[in-house]
Amino acid sequence: MRKLIISLLFVGALVGITVIFTSPSAAAPSATFYVATDGSNESGDGSAGNPWAAITHALDTVPDGSLILVKPGTYNGRVRLRGQFTNGVVVRSEQPYQAKLRHDSTVITCFYGQGITLEGFDIAHDGSEAGALVIQIQDLIDEPGGSDIVSRITLRNNILHDSYNNDILKINNGAGQITVEGNMFFNQTGSDEHIDINSVENVIVQDNIFFNDFAGSNRPNNNNTSSYIVIKDSNGNSDGIQGSRHITVRRNVFLNWEGSTGSNFVLVGEDGNPYFEGRDIAVENNLMLGNSSHVMRAAFGVKGGQNILFRHNTVVGNLPSLAFAFRLNREQDNPANENIQFYNNIWADLDGTMNDFSDTPAGHTTSFMLDWNLYWNDGSAIPQSGDDMINYTDDTNRIVTNPQLPNQSSLIVPHWDSDTQMFRDGSESIREAFVKLVGQNGRLGDNSPAIDTSNPSQAVSEDILGTPRVNADLGAVEHILLNEKVYLPIIVK
Repeated sequence: MRKLIISLLFVGALVGITVIFTSPSAAAPSATFYVATDGSNESGDGSAGNPWAAITHALDTVPDGSLILVKPGTYNGRVRLRGQFTNGVVVRSEQPYQAKLRHDSTVITCFYGQGITLEGFDIAHDGSEAGALVIQIQDLIDEPGGSDIVSRITLRNNILHDSYNNDILKINNGAGQITVEGNMFFNQTGSDEHIDINSVENVIVQDNIFFNDFAGSNRPNNNNTSSYIVIKDSNGNSDGIQGSRHITVRRNVFLNWEGSTGSNFVLVGEDGNPYFEGRDIAVENNLMLGNSSHVMRAAFGVKGGQNILFRHNTVVGNLPSLAFAFRLNREQDNPANENIQFYNNIWADLDGTMNDFSDTPAGHTTSFMLDWNLYWNDGSAIPQSGDDMINYTDDTNRIVTNPQLPNQSSLIVPHWDSDTQMFRDGSESIREAFVKLVGQNGRLGDNSPAIDTSNPSQAVSEDILGTPRVNADLGAVEHILLNEKVYLPIIVK
């Protein structure tokens, strides 16, 4: 059965489609205030004609429910997202990506904030001598483990890039209810991540683009960076949380690996602690593109995780890796992984270079489920090994055939050039770049055997673009026909 009503589709990537744009309704702010590079915190009143000079000052001054518009320009120095707002405050770049936030240390901290949204900014370190982290969100409001925590923080539609020291974004030490959506991440430094989700709960990472392109930022690639996302717990129960929990990673695009051979697109657990470092985690509806020539460990990894669900993901490309699909193992004092589930995924090497499917040592995982997935190695055998606990043959409902996915010959890494104010794939927004990547690299062919063949009991209600699933397809992208009308609600900020 073909899908007759679609909620999102590939702008500019397909032909013969009627596209109807709509915008979601949003509550009007109680008041609007302004920040500008030529403003003044002393004599300004936050009006359009007499703006303030700093975001932190604005947050310290505005009432609950306000909108803070930040005019174009470069803002140097630390921004502190603080203040408790019941109804919420939005801090928005007046023109998307035209307000640049720069600092020679952590650019943005959120240690005492509640109900704050930051959207539309270009955020990065100001040079190679910068101190650690671009953004850090952690709870310092009250005693560890209390109910009054840093929460309801949203990062939306920002370009987060070029950390010269440590992670781009660290969410740690007891924070909760954090949403990271619609952003672009690239170029962390050293054995650190785009996002380090560390000893926190209730975090959603959705609709983002993750890649590295060091040359695009005139930086050397040392092939030593770590996973794009790690979910772990480094400090036990000292902050009231033992093991990051209730974490969702969905509807993201991962591409252009330039990191170490020991890291992953997404990794649960890392520090070898004697407890489950991540539990109750869903990784679903993601598109993972193996377009790079650099070798990674595996697309997905778990080290000391419990109740991990990996479903409706598409992993496609040459993906040079030590294991194509996943690695499940223990590190140091980790307990064995428990209840790791894989449903309705596509693992497809279009060049036939897959030489290892999984790395899953015996005794490192106590329970798992591999069911209703598609496997393809360009007609060559899917590799299996007696040394691995999990092989593709453990999937009793497996499909081994060509999913009819596009090759990645036309892929352009959508690097943001802050000097020219352009994305290098020609997109005008992060969302447009996202939709192009999905449409050009994740769409099933019209006769794909992945159409309408997923396990319905494990089907996600919508796909990577928000398309409702009807008789759901395998992988991240629900198939449509090119002559169907496409209803496209676009979030316009």
